[in-house]
Amino acid sequence: MSTTTGRAIFASGCFWGTEYFFQKEKGVLKTTVGYTGGNKENPTYHDVCTGRTGHAEATEVIFDPTQTSYEQLVKLFFETHDQGQVNRQGPDIGTQYRSAIFYLDEEQRSIAERLINELKSNGYKVATELTMAGTFYKAEDKHQQYYTSGGGSPYCHRYTKKFDSQRSLLT
Repeated sequence: MSTTTGRAIFASGCFWGTEYFFQKEKGVLKTTVGYTGGNKENPTYHDVCTGRTGHAEATEVIFDPTQTSYEQLVKLFFETHDQGQVNRQGPDIGTQYRSAIFYLDEEQRSIAERLINELKSNGYKVATELTMAGTFYKAEDKHQQYYTSGGGSPYCHRYTKKFDSQRSLLT
């Protein structure tokens, strides 16, 4: 990451759907799906699907902070999945499908925590884990930009406005 880009890591169920929405956000330069939060080095999709690695399917987002902010990305994260579900998203069940924000520094942790508290004060259930980021392992190439390259749209994710600020995307 250079000084002109930001980096964020989010897990919100199937990484294909998570990536789908971040790819469309103004200011996002690159997305990569992969695995993080577990204890197995260099896991494969098959390894993570067993539920025994501790990893979550996650999306790494590289963004231009002059066009979007980390706060806007966290809001998009919450507005494109059900953060109240524990270890699942829609029909996908298991710890690898948990809702989690893997923060990279205290500023990201503080922003995420503030938005979680805002959701809770507005009556939303929040099961999202807030965890210091560890190693992010890139998933196999066939999983990258899945909906962009193969067509279709997410089956576990949809946009639902949850914050008062205007969105430049999907509204």
